[in-house]
Amino acid sequence: MSNNRRQFLIGAGLTGFGLAVSGKLVTDRFDATDDGALASQPPGAAFRDKNSRSPVAIPKSKLLQRFAVMADTGSSTKTQYAVGRAMSQYHQQNPFQAVLMVGDNIYNNGEMSKIKEAFEIPYADLLKRGVKFYAALGNHDVRTDNGDRQVEYPQFNMQGQYYTHTHGDVKFFVLETNAIVDPTSTERAKQLAWLDRELAASKARWNIVYGHHNIYSAGVYQVNAIMQRDITPILKKHNVRLWINGHDHNYQRSKPIDGTTYLVCGGGGAKLYPIKAQSWTSFAQSIHSFGIIEVYQDQILLTGIDSKGEIIDRGLVNLT
Repeated sequence: MSNNRRQFLIGAGLTGFGLAVSGKLVTDRFDATDDGALASQPPGAAFRDKNSRSPVAIPKSKLLQRFAVMADTGSSTKTQYAVGRAMSQYHQQNPFQAVLMVGDNIYNNGEMSKIKEAFEIPYADLLKRGVKFYAALGNHDVRTDNGDRQVEYPQFNMQGQYYTHTHGDVKFFVLETNAIVDPTSTERAKQLAWLDRELAASKARWNIVYGHHNIYSAGVYQVNAIMQRDITPILKKHNVRLWINGHDHNYQRSKPIDGTTYLVCGGGGAKLYPIKAQSWTSFAQSIHSFGIIEVYQDQILLTGIDSKGEIIDRGLVNLT
């Protein structure tokens, strides 16, 4: 990595401002059912979005796939370990196929010497059960060897700096967004062309894109103009209904913007950042948490769960 790029990434710090935290904790706890719903609620029962006050109904069709998602995890703190325990407990009752790791996997500089305390210990139970993790690189991760050692690490299941992985009806497109937000990068145009080409060729029913940096955020990073300019036209062109990122250390779910819902799952363990809800915000809360993605035929049910195993959010993504 060039010195200019390294300085750009390290220098891209917080633009701190006094924001109030929005969103209210929901005290329902998860429990086991065949379709991933709360045990106390039958399929089709209405859940209440505590931010928008609109009911969210669990799809009545068969659950096809379930995934967990987290980002900004590699802090090796008690909060990261608490989120890891909550994920493990959830998996025991509602197994998920894989975990999407959306960057900043090892703080502060992506050093593989910290892999045990930043990854192998907090998620030991999930790893023991054979759960696969599919990682993206965050801005902290590329500070050491441009993230190459993480790409080579078997437990991160990366097929390159950016890559795809498919599970049944769902295909994930994993981006290396450091190159996209860096105007000096020689890789940005190549990666954008790759994303456009791969989405065009996909035969999957659901195409989901994730990468570390945000496009829309109600947190400290706000709207990333470069990502908005370069990524959103591709998402719209190929009818991508769900984008996932970290970077802002909180949980956020947007209203659909040109057909795409933007999910932020940056509460994986690092110090939290404040939030101020925007006009396009459906739910937002600054809380240590992870997300669950449940895929149905024509809908995706998104669930936010905090480090105590309590549901903080429910929202639906429609295929059409």
